[in-house]
Amino acid sequence: MKFFIDTANLDQIKEAQALGVLDGVTTNPSLMAKEGVNGKENILNHYCNICEVVEGDVSAEVIGTTFDEMIKEGEELAALHSQIVVKIPMIKNGIKAIKYFTDKGIKTNCTLVFSCGQALLAAKAGASYVSPFIGRLDDVSTDGLLLINEIRSVYDNYGFQTQILAASVRHTMHVVNCAKIGADVMTGPLSAIEGLLKHPLTDSGLKKFLEDAQLMQV
Repeated sequence: MKFFIDTANLDQIKEAQALGVLDGVTTNPSLMAKEGVNGKENILNHYCNICEVVEGDVSAEVIGTTFDEMIKEGEELAALHSQIVVKIPMIKNGIKAIKYFTDKGIKTNCTLVFSCGQALLAAKAGASYVSPFIGRLDDVSTDGLLLINEIRSVYDNYGFQTQILAASVRHTMHVVNCAKIGADVMTGPLSAIEGLLKHPLTDSGLKKFLEDAQLMQV
């Protein structure tokens, strides 16, 4: 499973990259605003800066909702860097735009997916990635992991090449469970990735080893 980090914070991206397990980055307008990145030129430059840090795909989201707006923005984003993946919302015009970009050889990430039917449409249009938001489904008492499982089953039935990108990952067990059920990618905060490092028996075992090592030196 690929590990993406869901942030526009360059320090966090660099930290995840230094860990040696980072495969890509996802962003959105909210994450850009959180980092104080405003204005078209600054946003485009920030995407380029992210691409200089990470070696894998970087999802950059369009903000237009008409077909023409998404095509114009998407082509501009894709021209920034070879790592850019154009992030398109799951709406009717979005599916049309995904098909357009697919035919042009431009990678896409279909975002805001909350049903298996939506994921099926995205795959039919040729999306490179589909992003079901499991955390947001959990927030409304719906099993986000069940959706990942359903999409996996449908994609495997028909050999779709679209990668399942589990989005809105909130914590470490989301990461582990997504891996168990076959998500191709997960994207979440740095804390969810670093949480995989932690186990109390590792801490207590290392403490004991270090104590014994000190005794050997006496």
